[in-house]
Amino acid sequence: MLQFFNQFNLADAFKAATVLFAVIDVVGSIPLIIKIKETAGDIHELRTSFVSLGIMIGFLILGESILNLFGVDIKSFAIAGSLILFAMALEMILGVKLFRDSVSGKTASVVPLAFPIIAGAGTMTSLVALKAEYAEINIIFAILLNVIIVYIVLRLTKKIEHLLGEGGIAILKKVFGIILLAIAIKLFTTNLQAVLGA
Repeated sequence: MLQFFNQFNLADAFKAATVLFAVIDVVGSIPLIIKIKETAGDIHELRTSFVSLGIMIGFLILGESILNLFGVDIKSFAIAGSLILFAMALEMILGVKLFRDSVSGKTASVVPLAFPIIAGAGTMTSLVALKAEYAEINIIFAILLNVIIVYIVLRLTKKIEHLLGEGGIAILKKVFGIILLAIAIKLFTTNLQAVLGA
């Protein structure tokens, strides 16, 4: 247990948090969150945050074991994850729609908000990819930090949208899209070298 906490590195934790922040893109999802609020009537910010936290930590801990059942190593999965991140980055930069998610239902706080908008396929593949780069405690810190940000954004959605305006949100999407693109390329090249060198 002590060794687990000794692996904590603030710089690595913030790097992992930046990756997750770009993937989750909760600020860029503000227009979608407002649409869900209008459709569902209201959302429970705390429930959404806790469900997202549970999904992400659960997948972080069990994700590798699930992969082992299929005979897939973490670095190969990280390469696959980097391709998904690449596609998500193209969505954000070019404004195209590659992934299709439904937005309806009375359980909007859990589906589609907690899953798949916040803790979706991109987030899960990112967690496994990050596990190939950083210690688990640093990723857990990154998850907690992002869940706090998600909760704050959900609480202040309308104020943030009013403050940034459509143009501001669009710019943020492009900026985080470029960051995510660079992260995807780095993950791909690093893990590809490891797989080919094995």
